[in-house]
Amino acid sequence: MYHPTTRVLAVLELLQTHGRLSGAEMAARLAVDTRTLRRYIVTLEEMGIPITTERGRHGGYALMAGFKLPPMMFTNDEALALAIGLLAARSLGFAEAAPAVASAQAKLERIMPAKLKRRVRAIDETVRLDMIRAVAPQDNDALVTLSSAALAQQRVCLRYRAPDGGETERDFDAYGLAFRGGCWYVIGMCHLRAGMRSFRIDRIVRAEPRPVSFARPAGFDALGYLNRSLALMAREHAVEVLLHTDLKTASAHFHGALGVFEQMADGVLLRCTADDIDWFAGYLAGLPFDFAVRAPEQLRTSLAKLAERLLRMTRTLR
Repeated sequence: MYHPTTRVLAVLELLQTHGRLSGAEMAARLAVDTRTLRRYIVTLEEMGIPITTERGRHGGYALMAGFKLPPMMFTNDEALALAIGLLAARSLGFAEAAPAVASAQAKLERIMPAKLKRRVRAIDETVRLDMIRAVAPQDNDALVTLSSAALAQQRVCLRYRAPDGGETERDFDAYGLAFRGGCWYVIGMCHLRAGMRSFRIDRIVRAEPRPVSFARPAGFDALGYLNRSLALMAREHAVEVLLHTDLKTASAHFHGALGVFEQMADGVLLRCTADDIDWFAGYLAGLPFDFAVRAPEQLRTSLAKLAERLLRMTRTLR
């Protein structure tokens, strides 16, 4: 008889988490009937998992006292992913993350084989991630509240402190969260401004759920939206440059931080904004592929001056 593996493992997880559950409650949690649940229990017993059964009106199921699962088994790639994940969690600006990560790692190490334990510990002790610019929120409450609200599609009341110290309050529909440039952001619909906005989480004073639901756009890309909004935010100069390369190469040289890209028939169109047009000209001059400036005229002038200066310097060196 067929026993779906995921349901069988779900039974084991319920028993590990809750200690003891009635058959009716477990069946309801798994959305199956009690007869099907009993087949899952038998499957676990056949796998060598000792389960005690208490019959009667108030009966239920539980793992045998003192039973422990064998050590978890991971491939080399899985162990690497686990170790890097723990290290990143400690480095990404989570408040009070270090003790939480240490606790999680200690729990994992207690059930890991010695060889795997050494691999994870080697990553933790010898690898460092360059995230020294990370800005940590005061605590994890806002991040947890907003991520939960985004998943449940539940509106929140958001109190936000601007860089100048002024505070405002608004209803907010959180669509997603993203980490960029050392800071955590939440992106969604702001009902105070009646439009999409992004807010730095370390500046959020309070976030409280409200009994109002909303519909999050399907497939919303929080980081993609954040990159586009920051790249095109109001600055002195609106820039358009046609890059004579492919989209992959263009993205690699701009890292998605300086603008947005659009594939064209004759190259990749870069759109962004800039305050320091001379700095942007210098950045373009360092690219390993050709480009054509569409706008603004000041960028063409700045590039021409830069070219003349470099030519003079070359002649001087001769």
